[in-house]
Parts: sequence; structure tokens; C-alpha cells
Amino acid sequence: MTQLLKKLILVPLLLLLVPCVWAGERYLIGFAQDTLGNDWRLVQVRDVERELSRYPEVDFIYTDADGETALQAQHIEDLAARGVDLIITSPRDQELLTPVIERVYKQGIPIVLLTRSINGEGYTSYVTLDNYAIAQAAARYLVEKLEGEGHILMLEGVSGASTTLARTQGFMDIIDNHPAISVTSARGNFLRADAILAVSDLLDRGETFDAIYAQSDSMATGARMAIEHAGMNPADLPIAGIDFITEARDAIKEGKQSISFTFQTGGKEGARLAMQILRDEEVPKKVVLDSIAITRENVDQVEPIF
Repeated sequence: MTQLLKKLILVPLLLLLVPCVWAGERYLIGFAQDTLGNDWRLVQVRDVERELSRYPEVDFIYTDADGETALQAQHIEDLAARGVDLIITSPRDQELLTPVIERVYKQGIPIVLLTRSINGEGYTSYVTLDNYAIAQAAARYLVEKLEGEGHILMLEGVSGASTTLARTQGFMDIIDNHPAISVTSARGNFLRADAILAVSDLLDRGETFDAIYAQSDSMATGARMAIEHAGMNPADLPIAGIDFITEARDAIKEGKQSISFTFQTGGKEGARLAMQILRDEEVPKKVVLDSIAITRENVDQVEPIF
């Protein structure tokens, strides 16, 4: 066969093959995020984006509600109106965002919840960790460190978020069994800056405490900064946090934080669930990821989530 003939046969074959590469169905996935002003939430979006980049048939968009529940609700409705094939979201407020998420879900748009839930089951799948059990473990740890008596400062996350509610309830359900331990609560909103302000305000008013339970490591970092600014040493009191970020790892190694519980973003798992849903595969209603308690004994054996 001559070279010219080979080329004449090969070109039509290539033309037939090229459309096959692009002929598959495309999907648009939208992530209505609570805020990108929190580094953990930003990493969560990036984790979803990284996993979805493995699927060339997927276009991914996301929104930033800047910590405003009403704006997050609007973003969810906007994504639905835009015609996305699936919505991923981490609801800032469990109760207030239930109606809009349920309404979109009933319209036939699959919903994947990441780490935060709503009331009822108006969603397709939910990826989380056991916040209640983690909080109980943190409480037991501090009870042991305090030998059953003392004053604990609890830095709470975002008001109304399911994570905050569970991390408070689980902790208090243990502490309530120890009448010699008292708890002061302060709002830190999962942010370093807010935790700095909250702890600084308490210290300025002469408040003292024997241990700190921070519902995120970002808040634990803020608490340490406030304590050091006041001329005290955070190594002098047990501090428990959640997430296990790099700052927590370093603080644990330096003796300035006692324990952290890993809390991955669930972004990779949520993205994989999204693809299963779009391909009409069965998925579980709830996926619970594992958490590990990190102390000085195993701090070098586990990588921080960021």
C-alpha cells in the first residue's frame, strides 16, 4: 500500500474518532460554600476542585457567601436556576438553610452536604465525621487532665451550624457528669481573629481558666496567641482542638497544645459521591469518616490536613 493511500485511509478514521472524545455527556457541579475567609473552608473547596479535575466531563463552579446565611441560601437558589446538575454545600445554619436545600432537592437537583447537615433528609448524601463523639473524647481527655475539677473555656464555632451544635452537646454531656468542673463559653466562629478577641476580652476582665476546649484548631491558635500576648504560657494549661492543621501539629510538638482530633474536609469523598450520583449509581445517605486523636506520642505519624 502506498504512503498516499495510507494517509487517505487514516485521515477519515481520525475524523471519526475525534468526536467520540467530546461526545460524552457534560456535567456542571456547583459548590455553595459558607465562606472562603476561613482557611479550612477554602481548603474544602480546593479538595473538591482537585478531585473533580480528574473528570474531564465536569465543569466546576463555586460561590462564597462570606459567612452570611442569607447569601448562602441565595447562592443555592442561583445555582439551581443556572441549571447545575448537582449542588455541593456546607450549610452555615442547620435550621435556617433547611427549607431552601429541601426545595432545591425536591426540584430534582441532587444535593451533597459536606461536614454540616440540615434538619430532615432533604438531600442526596452527606459526608461528615462524628462531631458528637469527637467532642466527647475531648471532654474525657480534659477531665482526666484536670483530675475531675477546674474551669474550662469552651470556644464555640459558628452559631447554628450542625458542627457547633454537636461539638457543644457532646462535650457538655460528659462535663455535666463532673460537678466540680465549670465551663465558660465564648464565640470564636472557627476563626483565629475572633478567638483572639474572645480570649483577650475574657483575660482583660480577669477571667481565669484551667483548660481550653476549642472547637477548631484555628480557634486554638487564636487562643494561644491571646494567652501569649497577655504574658502567659499556653503550655501551662491543657488545650484541646479539632482539625489537626499545621499550626496544631507545631503547637503539640512544642508542648503548647495537648491534643487535636483530625477532621478532614470531606472534599475528595464528596466529589466522588457527586460523580457516582451523576452516573446514576447508588450512594449511601450518610458517609462517616474516621477521626484520629493526635498527641505528642503520634504527632509525627499523621500529616496535617493543611
